[in-house]
Amino acid sequence: MTTMKSFIPISPESHFSLQNLPYGVFKPSQAEEARPGVAIGECVLDLSMLSRAGLFKGPLLSGSDCFLQPSLNAFMAMGRPAWKEARATIQKLLSVNEPALRDNAELQKNALFPMSQVQLMLPAVIGDYTDFLTSKNHIKNCGMILRGPEYRIPSNWLYLPEAYHGRASSVVISGTNIHRPRGQKRPLGKPAPEFGPSAKLDFELEMAMLVGPGNELGASVNVDDADDHIFGLVLMNDWSARDIQAWESQPLGPFLGKSFGTSISPWIVTLDALEPFSCEALIQDPPPLPYLAGKGCKSYDIPLEVSIRPTGEDKASVICKSNFKHLYWTIEQQLAHHTINGCNLRPGDLLGSGTISGPEPDSVGCLLELSLDGKNIVKLGNNLNRTFLEDGDEVILTACCQGDGYKVGFGTCSGKILPAIS
Repeated sequence: MTTMKSFIPISPESHFSLQNLPYGVFKPSQAEEARPGVAIGECVLDLSMLSRAGLFKGPLLSGSDCFLQPSLNAFMAMGRPAWKEARATIQKLLSVNEPALRDNAELQKNALFPMSQVQLMLPAVIGDYTDFLTSKNHIKNCGMILRGPEYRIPSNWLYLPEAYHGRASSVVISGTNIHRPRGQKRPLGKPAPEFGPSAKLDFELEMAMLVGPGNELGASVNVDDADDHIFGLVLMNDWSARDIQAWESQPLGPFLGKSFGTSISPWIVTLDALEPFSCEALIQDPPPLPYLAGKGCKSYDIPLEVSIRPTGEDKASVICKSNFKHLYWTIEQQLAHHTINGCNLRPGDLLGSGTISGPEPDSVGCLLELSLDGKNIVKLGNNLNRTFLEDGDEVILTACCQGDGYKVGFGTCSGKILPAIS
């Protein structure tokens, strides 16, 4: 198969190949309005300019104002046929053999921006945010660390993808600083809690789907149709204050230990771009109930990596390498289960995967697991160590699939820890 080529120079190491074309929202400058764009190499392609130039000529996008909006929600709501039409149009316009953009210097000047010079925004208005717990390795590891070697995975978890409803207002774009949260925590052996900054601040390596067309209140989405409701995936860091979380979570679940910040990457990679990297999902035993079984069960082979850059360090240290395919429950099962009671999803809703931990010690997706809740040292470069995050630490998540002569990547999802606000 001949690799598609663009007239725009693209390094073979770039996450943003012509085969990828992830969607995002950006401002060319601080004073200008936000608008949808596509990442291509080291550039951002302004979809609003293509729309105004009349280059979306297909039956679904011709005359549509979906790319004249400050978010992707309207485009997300149009569904898979419109997404496929847009992808085909953009791929053609960027290809080396198509003159419409290639030979139009004025349009290129107005529609192509160096990525390093634009301001990347949240790609969607996120009305609701749900975070799942879908890694069997993660739940088993955390259970054994916190409750002892006799811990067994609860039987209900093997029958349904569990989740909690998070706080959409504190979902932030990659690069946003995160203040160390304060709250109640109870030191080991103490009868009463104390108040103060978290001493066990952690990251969580996750991915998240953004919902396309929703479903009506009272209706549900069939697991075999779930792909038509998933616009794409982003990287996600569900920052977690383990000491606050441990004290507050019984009996109702996470609250202040999670709601202070959740970071996502700016570029949404579509399922069409990820299709070459689809793979068989993990075997589920016991078999899922019929509404979660469906005709097929697939995942995606997406290598993941986490690194930490402490204050004053030029180089970040890789501390975790995992893979999206390690998840027990698939994204289709997650979405179908979310709606099975009639809960209505809406375009732009964010559904997190939960921490992605693999079977090896260096493939677990948080410091709680890596340090065994602070009992072990996690070594960084330059003779630095960590058990949990310190002020000034920058956490960097990245993900990238290797194709035949090209990459389909997500860029990075990063955030730096600032001291608690007194």
